[in-house]
Amino acid sequence: MAKPEHLFDRAVEWDALVSFASRPGATARLGIVSGRRRMGKTYLLRAIVEQLGGLYFGATTATSGESLRQFGAAIAEHSGAEVPISFDTWDHAITYLFGLAARDHANSPFLVVLDEFSYLVKSVPELPSLVQREIDRYQTEPSGMRLLLCGSAMSVMGGLLASSAPLRGRAQLELVVQPFGFRDAAQFWGVAENPALALRLHAVLGGTPAYRRQFLADDVPASLDDFDQWLCRTVLSPLSPLFREARYLLAEEAEVRDTALYHSVLAAVAQGNNTRGGIAGYIGRKSVDISHPLAVLEDCRLLVREQDAFRAGKSVYRITEPLITFYEAIMRPAWVRLEDGQAQQVWARSRERFAAQVAGPHFETMCREFMLGDGIDLLGPEAEFGDVGCGIVPDPATRSQIQIDVAMTHPGDGGRKPAVSLLGEVKWGAIMGIGHTSRLSRARDLLAAAGWDVSRCRLACFSGAGFSDTLRNQQDDTAPPLLIGLDEIYGS
Repeated sequence: MAKPEHLFDRAVEWDALVSFASRPGATARLGIVSGRRRMGKTYLLRAIVEQLGGLYFGATTATSGESLRQFGAAIAEHSGAEVPISFDTWDHAITYLFGLAARDHANSPFLVVLDEFSYLVKSVPELPSLVQREIDRYQTEPSGMRLLLCGSAMSVMGGLLASSAPLRGRAQLELVVQPFGFRDAAQFWGVAENPALALRLHAVLGGTPAYRRQFLADDVPASLDDFDQWLCRTVLSPLSPLFREARYLLAEEAEVRDTALYHSVLAAVAQGNNTRGGIAGYIGRKSVDISHPLAVLEDCRLLVREQDAFRAGKSVYRITEPLITFYEAIMRPAWVRLEDGQAQQVWARSRERFAAQVAGPHFETMCREFMLGDGIDLLGPEAEFGDVGCGIVPDPATRSQIQIDVAMTHPGDGGRKPAVSLLGEVKWGAIMGIGHTSRLSRARDLLAAAGWDVSRCRLACFSGAGFSDTLRNQQDDTAPPLLIGLDEIYGS
């Protein structure tokens, strides 16, 4: 089944949904579709329902009784009934839905989408158990049911298949709709030919498709020179729907109660306090007191914990949603002025902070993503896949530490020592020189002394501003450092 032309990208997701919804078989099947809001899940699911003629029901924030009436009306409309179907309880409604699939679609797939399922679970907590009962029943009785449960509350949707949850082990599809990657996002925004602008856009809005069309009505910066004015008339303007979006992203999560505490945790990470101790110190709490908010933010996939590539048991936290990083670093400290319409003045005083706390760390993340993808080709055709991350190499002689922004490592096994095949440093706004490669070379020597295999380790400089002539002249060496700029990262 061909993907509709109006769907940008999403080929993998489309093929997975088509395979699930149309695969023959006489038993009921369950799929879970999740992803943060504004990723286009509903857009995608409506498209496949239209092509297959299935049943789509989008839940709203409503009471159990009101949702039940809306559900009955949706089934009646699909069935062509002249009046809504009335159910006494959700037990009767789910039984009827599966019975409809068994009666009319015993030998052919019947796609049913329950969108915003997390809304239903909030008002009808027993709903997953009701679905589980019917799924189990129609493993022995004929049914063409292909049920997709979709939702945006990541903590709720992630819990549907976890541990001892009723639906554990029942799903044949678990699809997480992710934001566009930075290259796809550049194509989507129409700025792929301008990597410097594409990176700035991605550092602020990430790969969320709804922000361009639904939120900004296709208001795209015309050039790099227009970026500042675009930012002031969109994200930093109290008249724009993006102005409060970062707050809504956090408030929408069901497990978040004390939003002030969670914003403080996120602000700590956005400002560079990315260890557990650093976060606790920033907000004035003990480390043990922030275990719960950190766990909740991880479950909501607003925070991710990244292990140190070289030190076991050490890790740092990173915000996954760029708009939240931008809000915490730039907008929240000047919120009153922004509400008063002083976007121009606030942004004029925030450019250095944007480079240091937003664009710089975001560029580091993009460089690691690049090495997880096409970047490995730079290491040669025989390069082995490895873990890509970041870490710190201690230097006892100088009582200092060397920060490695991009590292590709390989665990030791079968008597082999752990190995490192890439050590990289990232600079967003600085021209890189031989001082950077000297620091990387020192880190390589220290790792060799600590028992790592560095025989195939390449050094790499990632820069958003360029490289010095002296560094470029090092390309004549037998093992020159890799010089990777925006053009290479964006494939220009």
